[in-house]
Amino acid sequence: MGRILGSQIGSVVIFLTGAALALAQGPVVAQGGVSNAANGISPVTPGSLISIYGSNLAGGIAVADTIPLSASLNKVSVTINGIPAPLLYVDSPQINAQVPWNVLQSGTSGTATVVVQNGTQMSAAQNVPIGPFSPGIFVIGNNVAVAINNSDGTVAAPSGSIAGVNTRPAKVGDPLGLQIWCTGLGAVDSAIANGAASSDKLRTNTTFPQVLVGGQPATVVWSGLTPYFVGVNQINITLPPGTPTGNAVSLQIVAGGITTSSAVTIAVEGQ
Repeated sequence: MGRILGSQIGSVVIFLTGAALALAQGPVVAQGGVSNAANGISPVTPGSLISIYGSNLAGGIAVADTIPLSASLNKVSVTINGIPAPLLYVDSPQINAQVPWNVLQSGTSGTATVVVQNGTQMSAAQNVPIGPFSPGIFVIGNNVAVAINNSDGTVAAPSGSIAGVNTRPAKVGDPLGLQIWCTGLGAVDSAIANGAASSDKLRTNTTFPQVLVGGQPATVVWSGLTPYFVGVNQINITLPPGTPTGNAVSLQIVAGGITTSSAVTIAVEGQ
């Protein structure tokens, strides 16, 4: 009996020691672990959405359910250059947040420090480059752009290609065109609070991006903040005659000398 009891006590001590070490381990932001939420690239831009990767960033999954977004979610908070960042999602390996609009003076470049606090424990500061533009297109499925046909709300992908999503190709010459959902397009013409959606008024980007479809310029009708989500840009375009067609035509944004990946695609059909 003494041996069994001694073995049990030893096991309990080992278990408690391991539990204490786990509790003591604070949040860690990975080196280079802060990037554009749409494409995983830095620099990032004021007002845009970012992902923060690391370990022990949160005690579990929590998703924001109110707008304006809160700067605290599941006892987790993030500061960027000391400014509280609005939070969309937190989990142990990843946080999705908005870069505060006032993190740097508008239109300037620099470096910001990112600190995550999980409960009472804080991460070491991690640096992230900040620039006036950091375009990234949101995708669904296999690198299919979130590009929506304005005429019927379908995603511009081959019909039936994404389970549970209404899809059809964008049409060359369609006067209603389509809208691209993206982030990182920089300053807008009217101030907006951190964590707020642009539902009160139209906010237009002070510099319109260029959009390439199959390497050919599309017609940019408008670019600004979508009224539906925090930190999301919307670009309205039409496809002029001569636009390449196919089931996987590259869709790219060019802003501030930065061009997004040609791996992101839409489906396009002729007139």
